Amino acid sequence: MLRTVLLAAMLAASLGSTVTSVAAATIYVQVAPPPLRVEAIPTPRRGYAWVPGYWNWRGQRHVWVAGSWMRERQGYRYDAPRWQERDGRWTQERGRWSRRDRDRDGVPNGQDRRPDDPRRN
Repeated sequence: MLRTVLLAAMLAASLGSTVTSVAAATIYVQVAPPPLRVEAIPTPRRGYAWVPGYWNWRGQRHVWVAGSWMRERQGYRYDAPRWQERDGRWTQERGRWSRRDRDRDGVPNGQDRRPDDPRRN
Protein backbone atom coordinates (compact mmCIF):
# COMPACT_ATOMS: atom_id res chain seq x y z
CA MET A 1 0.00 0.00 0.00
CA LEU A 2 2.77 2.45 0.94
CA ARG A 3 4.61 1.59 -2.25
CA THR A 4 1.47 2.33 -4.31
CA VAL A 5 1.02 5.72 -2.63
CA LEU A 6 4.69 6.57 -3.19
CA LEU A 7 4.48 5.57 -6.85
CA ALA A 8 1.35 7.65 -7.27
CA ALA A 9 3.04 10.64 -5.64
CA MET A 10 6.07 10.24 -7.92
CA LEU A 11 3.75 10.09 -10.93
CA ALA A 12 1.96 13.23 -9.76
CA ALA A 13 5.28 15.05 -9.32
CA SER A 14 6.35 14.05 -12.82
CA LEU A 15 3.19 15.55 -14.30
CA GLY A 16 4.24 19.04 -13.27
CA SER A 17 2.31 21.61 -11.28
CA THR A 18 -1.16 20.68 -12.55
CA VAL A 19 -1.71 17.65 -10.33
CA THR A 20 -0.54 18.35 -6.81
CA SER A 21 -1.52 15.25 -4.84
CA VAL A 22 -2.63 11.69 -5.46
CA ALA A 23 -3.71 9.61 -2.49
CA ALA A 24 -6.44 7.04 -2.01
CA ALA A 25 -7.81 7.66 -5.54
CA THR A 26 -8.44 11.36 -4.86
CA ILE A 27 -6.91 13.74 -7.37
CA TYR A 28 -6.39 17.43 -6.67
CA VAL A 29 -5.86 19.76 -9.63
CA GLN A 30 -5.11 23.46 -9.79
CA VAL A 31 -7.16 24.02 -12.94
CA ALA A 32 -10.81 24.90 -12.39
CA PRO A 33 -13.30 22.97 -14.53
CA PRO A 34 -14.91 24.89 -17.42
CA PRO A 35 -18.57 25.91 -17.08
CA LEU A 36 -21.04 23.07 -17.49
CA ARG A 37 -22.33 22.58 -21.01
CA VAL A 38 -26.02 22.96 -21.73
CA GLU A 39 -27.51 19.61 -22.69
CA ALA A 40 -31.02 18.91 -23.91
CA ILE A 41 -32.64 16.53 -21.44
CA PRO A 42 -34.39 13.75 -23.35
CA THR A 43 -37.95 12.71 -22.57
CA PRO A 44 -38.12 10.53 -19.45
CA ARG A 45 -37.64 6.78 -19.77
CA ARG A 46 -39.50 4.48 -17.41
CA GLY A 47 -37.14 2.82 -14.94
CA TYR A 48 -34.19 5.08 -15.80
CA ALA A 49 -32.70 8.27 -14.39
CA TRP A 50 -31.02 10.91 -16.55
CA VAL A 51 -27.44 11.55 -15.43
CA PRO A 52 -26.34 14.98 -16.70
CA GLY A 53 -22.99 15.53 -18.37
CA TYR A 54 -19.98 16.63 -16.35
CA TRP A 55 -16.30 17.54 -16.66
CA ASN A 56 -13.91 14.69 -15.81
CA TRP A 57 -10.13 14.95 -15.31
CA ARG A 58 -8.10 12.80 -17.71
CA GLY A 59 -4.37 13.10 -18.08
CA GLN A 60 -3.68 16.80 -17.73
CA ARG A 61 -6.98 18.35 -18.78
CA HIS A 62 -10.73 18.42 -18.25
CA VAL A 63 -12.74 16.26 -20.67
CA TRP A 64 -16.51 16.49 -21.13
CA VAL A 65 -18.51 13.32 -20.42
CA ALA A 66 -21.94 13.52 -22.08
CA GLY A 67 -25.12 12.82 -20.14
CA SER A 68 -26.60 9.34 -20.24
CA TRP A 69 -29.37 7.13 -18.89
CA MET A 70 -28.78 4.98 -15.81
CA ARG A 71 -31.12 2.33 -14.44
CA GLU A 72 -33.02 3.66 -11.42
CA ARG A 73 -32.56 2.25 -7.94
CA GLN A 74 -35.76 2.14 -5.90
CA GLY A 75 -35.54 4.23 -2.72
CA TYR A 76 -32.46 6.15 -3.93
CA ARG A 77 -31.73 9.37 -5.77
CA TYR A 78 -28.73 10.06 -7.97
CA ASP A 79 -26.31 12.82 -6.96
CA ALA A 80 -24.44 13.96 -10.07
CA PRO A 81 -20.64 14.37 -10.08
CA ARG A 82 -19.43 17.83 -9.05
CA TRP A 83 -16.23 19.74 -8.51
CA GLN A 84 -15.32 21.39 -5.20
CA GLU A 85 -12.61 23.99 -4.61
CA ARG A 86 -10.58 23.61 -1.42
CA ASP A 87 -7.62 25.85 -0.62
CA GLY A 88 -7.02 26.79 -4.26
CA ARG A 89 -7.18 23.20 -5.48
CA TRP A 90 -10.04 21.36 -7.16
CA THR A 91 -11.28 17.86 -6.40
CA GLN A 92 -14.12 15.93 -7.98
CA GLU A 93 -16.84 14.21 -6.00
CA ARG A 94 -17.97 11.23 -8.06
CA GLY A 95 -21.64 10.63 -8.85
CA ARG A 96 -23.39 8.29 -6.43
CA TRP A 97 -26.74 6.91 -5.37
CA SER A 98 -27.94 8.09 -1.95
CA ARG A 99 -30.96 7.08 0.09
CA ARG A 100 -34.01 9.26 -0.25
CA ASP A 101 -35.23 11.50 2.55
CA ARG A 102 -39.02 11.74 2.17
CA ASP A 103 -39.63 14.23 5.00
CA ARG A 104 -36.50 16.23 4.14
CA ASP A 105 -35.19 16.34 7.69
CA GLY A 106 -31.64 15.45 6.65
CA VAL A 107 -31.86 11.84 7.86
CA PRO A 108 -32.11 9.15 5.12
CA ASN A 109 -35.30 7.09 5.39
CA GLY A 110 -33.36 3.91 6.22
CA GLN A 111 -31.82 5.58 9.29
CA ASP A 112 -34.83 7.67 10.35
CA ARG A 113 -36.96 6.30 13.22
CA ARG A 114 -39.94 8.29 11.87
CA PRO A 115 -39.27 8.80 8.13
CA ASP A 116 -42.69 10.26 7.32
CA ASP A 117 -43.28 12.51 10.32
CA PRO A 118 -45.26 15.51 8.90
CA ARG A 119 -44.32 17.71 11.92
CA ARG A 120 -40.62 17.61 11.08
CA ASN A 121 -39.12 20.34 8.92
